Amino acid sequence: MKYLTVKEVAQNWNVSTRVVQRYCLEGKIEGAKKVSNVWQIPQNASNPINNGRTKQEVIDTSNLMPLLNTPFKPGECLKYINNIKKGDSRDIALCEYYYFSGQAEKAAKMAELYLTSSDLSLRLSAYLIYSYANLSLGNITQAKYALSMLKKIASSKKDIPLLKDASAFIATAAAILLHLPLPNEIPPMKEYINFLPEGLRMFALYVHAHYRYLQGEYERSIGIVETAIALQKETYPISSIYLHLVAVMDYMSIKNVKKAQKHLLAAWDLARPDDLIEAFGEHHGLLGGMLEAVIKKDWPDDFKRIIDITYRFSEGWRKVHNPITGRDVADNLTTTEFAAAMLAARGWTNQEIGEHMNISANTVKQYMSSAFQKLGINQRQDLKKYMLD
Repeated sequence: MKYLTVKEVAQNWNVSTRVVQRYCLEGKIEGAKKVSNVWQIPQNASNPINNGRTKQEVIDTSNLMPLLNTPFKPGECLKYINNIKKGDSRDIALCEYYYFSGQAEKAAKMAELYLTSSDLSLRLSAYLIYSYANLSLGNITQAKYALSMLKKIASSKKDIPLLKDASAFIATAAAILLHLPLPNEIPPMKEYINFLPEGLRMFALYVHAHYRYLQGEYERSIGIVETAIALQKETYPISSIYLHLVAVMDYMSIKNVKKAQKHLLAAWDLARPDDLIEAFGEHHGLLGGMLEAVIKKDWPDDFKRIIDITYRFSEGWRKVHNPITGRDVADNLTTTEFAAAMLAARGWTNQEIGEHMNISANTVKQYMSSAFQKLGINQRQDLKKYMLD
């Protein structure tokens, strides 16, 4: 019997070598055997991806968040998109750009066109973008629908490795970024992260670091971020922005302001050339006043736009997060009040908060008094239940 290499089989089946390796590891390819750490696959072996799915369904990983998965040079994001051949992949990349640059209405409108695509990668990308864009637009019914569809696909019984990897990645990202509990049906990230292409793997590591942050494991989260950034072969701007921002969250949690600022500026240097400001608005409440301390004074117009994104996104975020988790994260504070309250909940004094946010301690006191009144509390130890984890 003649045997083929993983690379040869991948070319014949028009899939990546990672997919073929996954099939081999899971025993999906009849007759495949490992010899000296190298897989040998029978020439006449059938492709498992054709088993158990309709003829109409397509799974093309090149269409799974293509912009997120691209190491474009900062400042050349739109140039990269325009160079993609006209078609679905280009549309999804542009849809991503609209979302990550804070153009939620355009993102939702374009994503909606792909919610019923026969290509699962396009469909998963569209559902993720559609859910988050609609949060910012206040369309909570649409956002919840998209999130429920991601959960449904991720818990599908279809035994197709590529489907499982892609859907688990997207569904995990959607849940953790909303600070929601993960569905039991979704496999642990360690089972699929190595089978994702590098750009998506970087974002998956951000999601994992964010999860560790939510567990209060700040040093572990920092380790994930620093390792991911150090080991990436090329810089994937969007994933790197999110990685740097979770590092800001971690370092502010352990009161290392200097390193937090370093990571914030690194994220800003990647984002500003292409106006990729959405992530800063999404993470405002978790950044411990760092946007007020750094971005506001040097880039006031950009800061105003980020705050506008924050108000729109956080309102929708809370409408999904609070009912599901039973948490009553504050929804009636200004962004400045919330930033000051977050720091106070972490044990910062008024003097420390004022020095950090470039305002007087007396002004901080006024913000705190206003926050206490709005929340109906009288002491700092009561702040934590209204703050983000």
